[in-house]
Amino acid sequence: MTNHLRWAEHPKQNTSMKIRNRRVIRFLARIMTAAFRLLFIFVRIEVRIAAPGICPYGSTGDQRFIYCAWHDGIAGLVFPLPGWKVAALVSQHADGSYVADTLEVIGIHPIRGSSRRGGAQAMRQMLEAAADYNIVIATDGPRGPRRTVKEGIVFLASQSGRPIVPVAFAARRAVRPRGRWTDLVIPLPFTKAYCGAGAPIHVPQGLHRNELGPYRVQLQQAMDDLQTYLDAVAEGREVKIPQPPEIDWQPLRRAA
Repeated sequence: MTNHLRWAEHPKQNTSMKIRNRRVIRFLARIMTAAFRLLFIFVRIEVRIAAPGICPYGSTGDQRFIYCAWHDGIAGLVFPLPGWKVAALVSQHADGSYVADTLEVIGIHPIRGSSRRGGAQAMRQMLEAAADYNIVIATDGPRGPRRTVKEGIVFLASQSGRPIVPVAFAARRAVRPRGRWTDLVIPLPFTKAYCGAGAPIHVPQGLHRNELGPYRVQLQQAMDDLQTYLDAVAEGREVKIPQPPEIDWQPLRRAA
């Protein structure tokens, strides 16, 4: 995803320009949205869930969840989303404006903030949003470390009382363009892709920050297991990952 334009004013001097005009950013966001929507028309998606009522692509009833995702798989997770209440954390970095506007176009409520900028304000907004919305967080963030769970999502779960559901994405054939922050997984047309939702993780309410560590480790293991499972399925290898005995993986086809 290209977030800035570059040109050469002098053979020995490169200058970068960031697009800041809101109309231009929103126009580019609409183009990006249209391109991804067109792409996903030609991608066969299968959803696999570890328990009923947690599917990010169906009704969760009165329950609200915090969906934990990896940043490199976020495109494959958010674009198939139907029009139900969901909010997503977006970096306050200038380049996050593209992402925020794109999310708004597809009906997702963006909350701006990160661990480096606007974190406290974003946490307050997410706590308010958790009352009415499912929350989607790319826990490793745009700047990484890649596929490493951070404690912020565990703290949000503890303060809001909402369970965390691990979610992940994999595709049989995909491209991974190199970015400044991460390698976004973009499925190729006519391939098959898999979205998965693991068993909910319940974090006790009111934990202090020095008590979050064990639950961060638990969530890290759950995310790693889920990604390993989906990658294996995408490669044509059916494998089992550690799950409570009462949980069965159920393949579901995305509604048209």
